[in-house]
Amino acid sequence: MRVNESIHARQVRVIDEEGNQLGIMSPSDALRDAYERGLDLVEVAPNAVPSVCRIMDYGKYKYQQSKRAKESKKHQHTVTVKEVKYRPKIDDHDFDYKTNHVREFLQEGNKVKITIMFRGRELAHPEFGRELMARVLEATKDLSQEEHDLNRLRLEGRNMTLVLTPAK
Repeated sequence: MRVNESIHARQVRVIDEEGNQLGIMSPSDALRDAYERGLDLVEVAPNAVPSVCRIMDYGKYKYQQSKRAKESKKHQHTVTVKEVKYRPKIDDHDFDYKTNHVREFLQEGNKVKITIMFRGRELAHPEFGRELMARVLEATKDLSQEEHDLNRLRLEGRNMTLVLTPAK
């Protein structure tokens, strides 16, 4: 956005601070008019023919833009992916503890990636991982969005993963 002396168009359409059109004039005349009012000349539509300039307080305008940006950033919620890792031979208490964390993450509106890690001979029995995943899905079915087909779960290397999305 060009301001004051950095406007290089031959002619500009000028709009004053109330939104009234002052007409088409040279940038030097528009700049003089803006200085007489104690304001700045700001090019708002450089691609128009002739380019459109507005007489305004540029510092105040930039301040309001930054306030609007901060306000919109304050109201947006970023969805993050939290990960909870399980092992096939997990104890009941440990399972409950981790599953409570999964429930908390889903209630906060975050996606949860459930990873079941296999080691050594555990890789020969992926059905234990599917059973564990079924228990997790059963414990969180009221908070997660869609149904998952556990038969389609595959081992990716030594891990089995599934992403849960929170219910609306």
